[in-house]
Amino acid sequence: MAAARAGLGRIHPESSILFLCDMQEKLQDKDVYFPQIVSMAARILIKVARLLGVPAVLTEQYPQGLGPTVPELGAQGLRPVSKTCFSMVPSLYIDTALSSSSSLSCSELNRMVALARMQQSGIFLSTSKVLILQLVKHTAHPQFKEIQKIIKEPAPDFGLLGFSPGETNPLVLNSRP
Repeated sequence: MAAARAGLGRIHPESSILFLCDMQEKLQDKDVYFPQIVSMAARILIKVARLLGVPAVLTEQYPQGLGPTVPELGAQGLRPVSKTCFSMVPSLYIDTALSSSSSLSCSELNRMVALARMQQSGIFLSTSKVLILQLVKHTAHPQFKEIQKIIKEPAPDFGLLGFSPGETNPLVLNSRP
């Protein structure tokens, strides 16, 4: 049983997909962290996915009304999939628990609830750097030097925790008497 659990949460380039969800013109004013999210996706995740041959799926929520994907994303060459449902992919392809976890993340509260629901559904949360290093696996990887250049800059703060580093987490109750 322990041996079976050892691989739990591991990712591999040959069985991975990068999902880029609804990074569109009219949605950029709805999320205070939109520029950081686009920067992270464009600066790191798309570049690494291309280097490792990881396929990427780009969606646009009702592009007639919300506009196209922002050019800053750098998703040239990816053909966006237009959608009107509030999930990235039809539940036909993924577990129902996963599809129901993808709630809107325009606010910190929605983002935190979505992350908690994903975790409850069995999703392993990670940082982009840990995820990338897990995909590369070893410094001997033929793309490691190029990827190392891409990930060496610190990631911007996305506000996912609801507080800044160094602050007390307002979501954790003080259990001291």
